[in-house]
Amino acid sequence: MPRSKHPLLVVDGYNVIYGTTRYEKLIDEHAGAGALADVAHLSRDPYGHDPFERAREALISDIAAYAQGSYEPVIVFDAAGNLSEERPDFSRAGVRVVFSRTGESADSVIERLASRARRQSRDVLLVTSDNTIRFTVGGVPITTVSSQLLAADIEVVSHDVETAREERTHSRMTLEDRLSPEAREKLWKLMGR
Repeated sequence: MPRSKHPLLVVDGYNVIYGTTRYEKLIDEHAGAGALADVAHLSRDPYGHDPFERAREALISDIAAYAQGSYEPVIVFDAAGNLSEERPDFSRAGVRVVFSRTGESADSVIERLASRARRQSRDVLLVTSDNTIRFTVGGVPITTVSSQLLAADIEVVSHDVETAREERTHSRMTLEDRLSPEAREKLWKLMGR
């Protein structure tokens, strides 16, 4: 397996979703605030509604922007309690998304990723507020940060992106503005100004 030049960013997905307002508010209101979804209710949903889909997609998008060029990101989700226990692992926008297998916790997957990285002497940034995981896998070369700290960093990045977008859209983009002063002078003469 080729070794990435970037540190590994491992995100405890549901820990971040439940631990931060930014993502928790995206959980469908039918799932119940701050509690795991009622799996029996979901299995009766004829449309296969997944109450975590919006929160997961927002987290994936934010991690892609946060990690871009600095980390190799992996988000680990616990498959227990999901609508489908057989969720496939996939990559989107440069973010590898891993769901634990049936009977396996996301914590076990995170421990495995951290152990592999440690054997490779690879730097890891682990994002979780779960103290058990932090103490189990922490230590050189693994740095742990809380879910809330990641969310605060992402808020800063989002704000900077939005500010840059607004500055670009508010600049005047007329043909006259794009011309050099000399070309503008010639144009004015031709127009009789």
